[in-house]
Amino acid sequence: MPLEEENLDDIIASLIDDDTEPEEAVGLPEAPSGEVSDNPVIVTERAAKQISKIKENENLDEGLYLRVAVEGGGCSGLSYKLGFDIRTDDDRVIESQGLEIIVDPKHLIYLNGIQIDYPDGLDARGFTFDNPNASESCGCGSSFAV
Repeated sequence: MPLEEENLDDIIASLIDDDTEPEEAVGLPEAPSGEVSDNPVIVTERAAKQISKIKENENLDEGLYLRVAVEGGGCSGLSYKLGFDIRTDDDRVIESQGLEIIVDPKHLIYLNGIQIDYPDGLDARGFTFDNPNASESCGCGSSFAV
């Protein structure tokens, strides 16, 4: 199955269940190592304002949280995903700029230290991701490799 069609949760599960090296098992580079920081996901003030505006404009339920995730795919191998979702018992809740953000702990190894911004100038508009774990990223900034 091509990498683009695989779900990251399935890939991670196969790594946990498989005794072979991760690179051989699924074609992904080795995950970043180290401890997850106390503030693994940072949202800038501009991004927080835009997220709040979207939630308000869409009349989304107060019980929904911003989910930050990664999945297999994109030009560089992994893609960032943002969306509103229901919190599960397994999720880690992170607070940044007054927002409660949920992240599946299995994704934190790829997201640890990421800063999410929302430039709104003439040369750039939309969410951007500054990920210290990325060894490379695509030109559009929506996918990365480790």
